[in-house]
Amino acid sequence: QVQLVESGGGLGQAGGSLRLSCASSGRRFSSSARAWFRQAPGKEREFVAAIRWTSGMTYYSDSVAGRFAISKDNAKNTVYLQMNSLKPEDTAVYYCAARTRAYLSVRRADEYDYWGQGTQVTVSS
Repeated sequence: QVQLVESGGGLGQAGGSLRLSCASSGRRFSSSARAWFRQAPGKEREFVAAIRWTSGMTYYSDSVAGRFAISKDNAKNTVYLQMNSLKPEDTAVYYCAARTRAYLSVRRADEYDYWGQGTQVTVSS
């Protein structure tokens, strides 16, 4: 059984920063990519950022590019999301995801095999 556990969410202020972590545990698996998605109340889950596990290539949604940074620690099998210049519209539940198969795209939620339970991020104005 693979588990992804997010941490680091909470309350932030507009213009401030938060850092999310996603650690994997349980059965070891070979990950092709790890990603962060988010879901705000009344909205669909949306792609935020992704990183290819081998190459380290990163991808971002237009709404967070230049403000958020995804990174990884191979030894700890952990992915991070550094969120800077926070905006109230960043308020959402953030989910980390991992997949084992290689696809060209990294933005489709249905291509990910494992999901964390989510961590709430609330940004006040």
